[in-house]
Parts: sequence; structure tokens; C-alpha cells
Amino acid sequence: MNDEAKRKQLRKYKAFATGLFLLMAVIFIASTLLQKNVDSHWVGYVRAFSEAAMVGALADWFAVTALFRHPLGLPIPHTNLIENSKERLGDNLGSFVVSNFLSPKNIRPYMMKLRISGFVGEWLTKEKNQDILIKNLSDIVLDILNKLDDTAVSQFISKKVQEMTDDIKLNKIVGNGIGYIIEKNDHQRIVTNLSSQIKNYIVENDELIKERVKKGSYTFIPSFVDNKIADKIASGLSDFFREIEEDPRHEIRNLITQKIHDFSVDLKEDPKWDEEFKNIKNDLLKGDKLNEYSNDIWISIKNTLKNELQEEESSLKKYISKNLDEFSENLKTDENLQNKIDDWIRVTAYKYILRNTHQFGNLISSTVGNWQGKELSEKLELEVGKDLQFIRVNGTLVGGLVGLIIYTIAHFFL
Repeated sequence: MNDEAKRKQLRKYKAFATGLFLLMAVIFIASTLLQKNVDSHWVGYVRAFSEAAMVGALADWFAVTALFRHPLGLPIPHTNLIENSKERLGDNLGSFVVSNFLSPKNIRPYMMKLRISGFVGEWLTKEKNQDILIKNLSDIVLDILNKLDDTAVSQFISKKVQEMTDDIKLNKIVGNGIGYIIEKNDHQRIVTNLSSQIKNYIVENDELIKERVKKGSYTFIPSFVDNKIADKIASGLSDFFREIEEDPRHEIRNLITQKIHDFSVDLKEDPKWDEEFKNIKNDLLKGDKLNEYSNDIWISIKNTLKNELQEEESSLKKYISKNLDEFSENLKTDENLQNKIDDWIRVTAYKYILRNTHQFGNLISSTVGNWQGKELSEKLELEVGKDLQFIRVNGTLVGGLVGLIIYTIAHFFL
């Protein structure tokens, strides 16, 4: 029932109770007048019943009315009880709810019945629900992105990069990287490739070698001798680099490996390299440059995200949808996952409710306490007014019966 229907019902039962009182008053007046003119004992019984009924009706009317307002508008002590005691009523109601409804004993059975994972899995199975979820998430993220201050975000990124790089020893990172390459023997591929390239260059540029030999030779030495020497040099060099290329255990390879290893150790331990790399890092990550890099990175990320979130069939949305499909299927079929999620929800909800039961009590107390006294009285009267009017009715009838019994006893035994 809405409030209007409750008001109609309350008026109806108030009228009934008041009408019964008026009926008793009419009967009392009539019986009193009749008793003066008619000498009949039954009139006394009627008069006694109606008189006591009026007293009972008035007493219960006063009691019921005193709960919600001052009877007849008179500020009689201990009346208008609800309005005058609304703060205490709110506190007691809050304490009652917390003690009787939010206790661990009462909450635990309901928590154990929670089965959220299955419901979520079924809900996510429907494409329409997935679209709603993705759209709402996209709108939320887009709203956040549009409200973010680009300058503040880029400065935050710049600051964090600066903090992370302050303690980074680039010389040790590079040294460890070189050491890792040597440990995995990956540098041998570089040596092999480089040897092949040098060998091929020598073979393809033998004329250049001949010219260099002639340029450094004496004028009295014949050209065929210079050519012979150049051929020998070219042949010897190409054979040398071919040996390096083809022999994985060549002495030069071992020598190169040792030199690279020594260099990696030197990078990590020699203070001069630490200083060198610090200078390089500081030069690359100067304040203005770092802010520029950070701003470019942020703007690129932001624009990419906005485009992905605004497009209907973007790669990001397809990826999210695919993962939602997998997640919903797992929620429906993976009993272990269901138990983990449901247990986590139960424990979290149980702890949260117990930790905040006083907040529920305070909410009830403050809500009731903040109501206007008249408003609170009206709300309660609408809810229980019908039953309270029956108290008036019962008071009228019970009072009449008690008055009749007293009159009968007095008439026959006194």
C-alpha cells in the first residue's frame, strides 16, 4: 500500500473508533434520561455499560494520541512521546537492528548461501550483457582520460622515470649484458659474420690492394712483382679470415672472446665507466628532454586508448570480449575457480559487514534522529495507526463490560 491508501485506511478506522465512542455517549445520555422516567432495572445496566465504555474509549484515545501528538493540543507532560524521544528511539532502533540482525550468528548462514560466480558466468555468457559491460567500462575510462590533466600526467611519468633511473648503474647493465652474450656464446655469430664480410671484401677488391701495394712500393720494382705481392697479401688475408669463419675454435675467436670478457668486467668495475655512463644518461634524460619524452609517450598512449575505446570493433574491445568469453566459460565449468571466487566474496562481505555494523546502526540512528518530529510521528502512525485504533475499539468494549460487571456486583451483593 502507498501512503495515500494508508491514510485513507487510518481515517476509516479512526472514524469507526470515534463513532463507537459517540454511540456510547448517545446511549449513555438516552439511558440517563430514560432512567428518570422509567423504573426498570435493565436501563441501569445499559447506562453502566455505556458510561464505562466512554471512560475506556477516552482513556485509550488519550493513550494512543499521546504517542504521536499532544491530546487536544495541550502540552500535557509525557505526551507526544515519539517526537520528544526520536533521538533515543533512533539509537535504540539502530542498536536493536545491529544486535538482532547483523550479529555473526545471523549473518553467517546467509553468507554461506552466496553463489555469485555462477550467476556472473551466466550473465556474461549473453552477448548483450557483454556489450553493456564493455560499453560502460569504455565510457568510464574515456571519461577519466578526458578529465586527466596531460601536463600533470606527463610530469608524473617524468618524475617516476627520473626516480627509477637515478640509482640505475648503466655501466653494470651494459657489462652484464655483454657478459650474458659471451656466456650464451652468441658473439660467435657476430665474429663469423664479420669474418665472412671482410673475406668477401678482400676478394672483391683485389685491385684496390694492388693499387695500395704499388703506391707503397719503390719505383725500380717491376709492376708484375707488385702484383704478385698484392695477390699474396689478398690471398693470405682472405684465407686467414676464411679460417676464422669456418673454425669455431680458432685462436682469434678465443682472443676476441677474452677481450670482450675483459671489457665487460672493466665496464662493471672501473669507476671511469660509471662516470661516463652517468654523463650519457644525464645528457639523454635532461629535464626538458625527459619532459618532452614523457609528454610524447603519454599523448601517444592516450590517443591510442581513446581511439580503441571509441571504435565499435576495435582490437582492444575484441580482446576484452574474447577474454570475457573465456572467463564466463571458466566461471560456469571450473568448479575450483567458482569456489575460490565465492569463498573470497563470502569472506570479504562477512568481514566488511561485521567491521561496519556500527555504521549501519549509526545510519538508522542518524536517519531517525534527522527526521522532523512531526514527520516521524506521521510515518509511524501510518504504519501502525490501524492497529492502534483497534485498541480504542477494544478499550470501549472492554471498559463497557468491566463497568457492567462492577454495576452488577454492586447491585446484587452490596
